[in-house]
Amino acid sequence: MALLKVLGMDPSLRNWGIAAGTLNTETGQLIVKHVNVIQALVPEGKTVRQNSKDLATAQQLMAGILPYLNEKPHLIFAEVPVGSQSARAMASYGVCVGVLGSIRAHGIPFFEVTPNEVKLATVGSKTATKEEMIAFALREQPTASWPMVRGKLSAAKAEHMADAYAAIVAGLKTNEYRQLAAMQQK
Repeated sequence: MALLKVLGMDPSLRNWGIAAGTLNTETGQLIVKHVNVIQALVPEGKTVRQNSKDLATAQQLMAGILPYLNEKPHLIFAEVPVGSQSARAMASYGVCVGVLGSIRAHGIPFFEVTPNEVKLATVGSKTATKEEMIAFALREQPTASWPMVRGKLSAAKAEHMADAYAAIVAGLKTNEYRQLAAMQQK
């Protein structure tokens, strides 16, 4: 039996979702035990320039991701953000893409999936809601370390974790992954 360590990421400036687990290549069973959200502590105050805040955020995000990368996952899947319509949202996009680029610059490859691929591969609809994405992830991975507050699921954090899990599911369905897996079988 070949167990591969897998890592899913849902990049975001404020809530970077993480899902870590294993994939049994013989059975196709995916088990995610650990989910997390990396949240940067942004310096506040009008005396701190916005670019300094963004740089501090990028540094903290990378520092939060590094322990997962140091586990040497065999497969990494990331939902790569797409452009946005406001200048501030575009800055967030830039930081996320920059952190992902830094991961690749360190020689760590990952499979890219789009938000649409993630929603279609899991819920089956490009217009899937956050609630539907969370419900799918909870149904598929009930034993993962989902965030609970007073006995109830914290949907604010769970949505990013669910998307990170969904990135793995979507990535395993891409032609790129399937071709790689087929080459490994030979």
